[in-house]
Parts: sequence; C-alpha cells; structure tokens
Amino acid sequence: MTNTNTLELSAPSDPWEQMGLFALFGVSGAVLFSIAGAQILLAVAIACWVAVLITRHEQPAVPSFFWPLLLYAGWTLVSMAFSPDPRVSLTECKQLVLLLMVPLVYRFAVGHRAMTMMTVIISFAAASAVVGIFQYAILHYDNLGQRPQGMLGHYMTYSGQLMLVLTVALARVLFGRRERLWAAAVIPALAVAIALTLTRSAWVGACVAAALLLSLKDFRLLAILPIAAAIFFAVSPATLTKRFVSIFDATDPSNRDRLAMLREGAQMIRAHPLVGVGPNMVQPHYEEYRDPDAVHKVNPHLHNVPVQIAAERGLPALAIWLWFVVALVVSLARRVRDGDLRFLAASALAAVAAMLAAGMFEHNFGDSEFLMLFLIIVTLPFAAGRSTAA
Repeated sequence: MTNTNTLELSAPSDPWEQMGLFALFGVSGAVLFSIAGAQILLAVAIACWVAVLITRHEQPAVPSFFWPLLLYAGWTLVSMAFSPDPRVSLTECKQLVLLLMVPLVYRFAVGHRAMTMMTVIISFAAASAVVGIFQYAILHYDNLGQRPQGMLGHYMTYSGQLMLVLTVALARVLFGRRERLWAAAVIPALAVAIALTLTRSAWVGACVAAALLLSLKDFRLLAILPIAAAIFFAVSPATLTKRFVSIFDATDPSNRDRLAMLREGAQMIRAHPLVGVGPNMVQPHYEEYRDPDAVHKVNPHLHNVPVQIAAERGLPALAIWLWFVVALVVSLARRVRDGDLRFLAASALAAVAAMLAAGMFEHNFGDSEFLMLFLIIVTLPFAAGRSTAA
C-alpha cells in the first residue's frame, strides 16, 4: 500500500492479486498469437487492478514516462472532438485503453516477476517463430503476396513483434545473469522468421537494436554485424537478397510510395497543424492530399510514426509523443548502469530503438498487438525495481 517507489504486495492467497498477475502473464503470451485473447485477458487484468486499488486503498502508481502518454491520450481525445467524423475517430481512440498496460505491469510484474515475464515472452515468441517458418517452408508463404504471419492477422504485425522479442533475447544473452542458454537457442528461429516475412522495416529495426546492444556491451562487438550480413547473403534464397537490396532502390514502387506519403503527410499537417485531420481519418481523406507520384490510390496510414501522429492528431500530439520517447530513453539509460536491472533496461532501450527505426517506414505505434508488447517490455525495468516484500 503505497504510491512510493516500493510496494508491499498482498499475500499469495490474495485472489485479486493472483488473478491480476496470471491475467497479465496471459496477456504477455497471448498477444503473440491472438489479439482477441490478449484483450480479453487485459480486461480481466484491468478489473483485478481496480479491485486491488479499492480493497487495499491504494493510489495508482506509474513510472514517470506514463505522464506524457496520458497527456498524449488526452490530446487524442481533443483531436477526435474536432474530427470531421468523430464517430469514425472514436474507433481509433479505443486503442488508448491499451496504455493501461503501463500501470498494470508496474503494479503486478514487480521484482523477480519481471524476469519471469520476459521468459514467458521469449518462449511464446519462439513458438510463434516456428509457426512462421512452417508457413514459409511447408505452406509456401514465400512471396510478397503471401508472407509468414504466424497466428496474427498481418505479416507486419508479426515481424514487428518478433523484432521486439529478438532484442529481448539478444539483451539476455549479452547482459542476463541466468537463462542465457534458452535465449541464445531462440535467437536463430526469431531471426530466420523475421527474415522470411520479407518485411524491410523489421529488418532495419532489428539491425539498429542489435547494433545498440552490441555497442552497449562492447563497441568492438559491432564487427559481428558485417559478418552476419555476409552469412545472410551467402545462405539466403534470391527472394530475400533481392528484397534486401530493394531497400536502397529509389525506383522500388513501395519506396516511391512511402516518399509520396511523407509529402502527403506534410500537406495534411500544413492544413491542420493543431488537431490534425482526426484519428482514423487519414484513409478517408487520403485522396484529397494524394501526391502525384503516389503509387497506390489510397493507403490506411502514412507508414511513418511521427508523420502519422502529426497528420492525424496535430503537432502538439507529436511534441507530446516525442516527450514520451525522450523521457523513456533517459530513464532507461540510467537503469542500464544498474547491474541488477541491466538486462531489462537494455532490452527496453533496444526495443525503443527498434520501434523508432522501424517506425520510419511503418506505423507500428498504432498497431495494437505491437503496442501492447512494446509497453510491456519498456515498463518491466521499472516494475522490477519495486519491492515484492509481503
């Protein structure tokens, strides 16, 4: 009972405590396979959290980076109020409930539970990676028209999640004190599954995160990356190498379309600098701002997180989101120097780097499955530092 940095938990027999913890662990695993299952468990965890707050007379406790997230949610509601169609924008605002992942993880996944939750995430991701490899090898999900997507609805969601977990597994190998062998065993499956999705944004994000982790451990370890790249080109099928080379091809249709979307986003921002065109309103108004060089007639979003936020919710929303990112990175950088929390902090810091790098080419922060997993990973270092004393 406290809103300080430490917390005395209920006895193990406390039903709300147990149920909330188990539901949260369920969310961390289910989100890699089923958004419906994860959201049902999230609702259970939220109900248990509220029950714990009431029965124990607690004040909600959150890490400092949650406050800009809360303000971001508030500005999103302002943008919805000024939307050309508030009812359509409301569907996007429902995603704001997912931000409650932060206080839930901070309350339930304290102390050693944080490490256990990371193990759960790595293990479920390993199973998900195997599903994707099976889809590629047996079901012929081996082309741009049909790519491995695990049990999820889209290959970009799938690759984005595996990208995050790959950073966690690599961080455990480099900075963890236990269960490093399991993480090392999982890394090849995660890396192969990400490669087979042909999702270039996830490739970029994974490489940036790996570079960050290796440099944090020992700058000389960066020499591993060109060796890994050489192995990739030596053993990969032509489909993968051709896809990789296309990253640097200015004539590639998807590259041209992304550049056009940046210009379209800039037009939207100039037209609606304060509140944007409205949440979930980029697609309905896409043709109004369509660039002459655009490849597709319409797109659901602008494939760039900062541009999407500014175009959809206005420049104040972008400023608040950047505040969130900076506050999170600064807090995690301090914890990277803490020996007891170094693995968790390094995992979270690399996850932020991966999200930002991949987010230059994909609106991953607006993907519910990705966002839930991301918020779990970045909150665990803060939860681990809290007391589990009964």
